[in-house]
Amino acid sequence: MILQCENVSFAYDGVNVLEGVDFSLNAGDYLCVVGENGSGKSTLIKGLLGLKAPQSGRILTGDGLKPTEIGYLPQQTELQKDFPASVREVVLSGRLNSLGKRLFYSAEDKKAAAKNMERMGIDEIAGKCYQELSGGQQQRVLLARAMCATKKMLLLDEPVTGLDPVAQNEMYNLIKLINLCDGITVIMADGKLAEQGPPEVIFSHPQSPRLQDFLSKVL
Repeated sequence: MILQCENVSFAYDGVNVLEGVDFSLNAGDYLCVVGENGSGKSTLIKGLLGLKAPQSGRILTGDGLKPTEIGYLPQQTELQKDFPASVREVVLSGRLNSLGKRLFYSAEDKKAAAKNMERMGIDEIAGKCYQELSGGQQQRVLLARAMCATKKMLLLDEPVTGLDPVAQNEMYNLIKLINLCDGITVIMADGKLAEQGPPEVIFSHPQSPRLQDFLSKVL
């Protein structure tokens, strides 16, 4: 077991927004959290990151997982899209948690950044300014940054929002390869409400074309 939620609930100003969350994941699992806007997907991600404490219940980690070893790709704001830094600088910032008392990035940090830029297909634009990139390229940069922060788990908060269909497919494929080839546990909050019903029925016999398309990309 690498992560477990035991009857977890979250609240804002005393009002519960998410209740009774129970699940456990093993290393290498792939969990998709799907729901409409306001259903608590981002709140759950923040809780798993330790950025928001549960109102009740427990979040447990295993397999030696540390909070500093979780890669995180957040939802982008308009301000973040205009961040005035190079691709290389953004990707390297994923190594900040590993700096400890060091003031500068090590050769190992730079090697990790170069490796992940190459894997995401952005090594040739390493010197370009992040704010000049397309939406799909920016998400690849942020995914490479998240990969620099982890060898065990990735948390992704709506990673394809605002991307065109081609860029969406590319992101889904990259995430799937990271999970399959690296054995990294993936938790992805994504999508809007497409169907309602018992999970075992929805996932075995999806009726919505949008949900069928989504499942074909992530499973």
